[in-house]
Amino acid sequence: MNEQRLTSQQALPKIKQYCSYQERCHSEVRDKLYLYGLHRNDVDTIISQLIEENYLNEQRFAIQFAGGRFRLLQWGRVKIKFALKARQVSEYCIKKALEEIDDDKYIKVLHDLVLKKWETLKSEKNNYVKKKKLQDHLLQRGFESDLVREEVAKLDK
Repeated sequence: MNEQRLTSQQALPKIKQYCSYQERCHSEVRDKLYLYGLHRNDVDTIISQLIEENYLNEQRFAIQFAGGRFRLLQWGRVKIKFALKARQVSEYCIKKALEEIDDDKYIKVLHDLVLKKWETLKSEKNNYVKKKKLQDHLLQRGFESDLVREEVAKLDK
C-alpha cells in the first residue's frame, strides 16, 4: 500500500489520530510514519512528541495488548510475551503487562480450556494420545508447560 508523501507537519495530526483510535506500540507508529514517506530524523522527532503528549505509551500499550489477548483470545503468557517481543516492546513493559494478568483468572481459563478440549477429544481411545493432543493444544495457546502438566495430571484424579 503506497501512502502519499507527507511533510512532518501534515503527518503529525494524522498520526495523532492514528494513536488516539487505539493503543499503538512504537514500531507500529514508526512503520506508519515511514509509509508517509518521512525520513528518520522526522520520524524520531514525531515519536518523541507523541510520547511527550501521551499519545504513545509503550507500557500502556503492552498492558492493554496482554489483557485483550488473554481475555478475548485466551492466550497464555508465553504467547503474549512472544507477540509483544515481535512488536519490539521492551522487556520491562512486557514484564509489567504480564504482571497485570490475574493469577486466579489465568488458572481458571487454563482449567476451562482443558475441560473444553478434553470434550472434543472423546473419540480418541488411547488415553496417552489424548493427553498428548491436549498438552500440545494448550502449549500452542501459550500456556507454561509446568502449568499445563499440572492441569492435565488432574484429569487422572
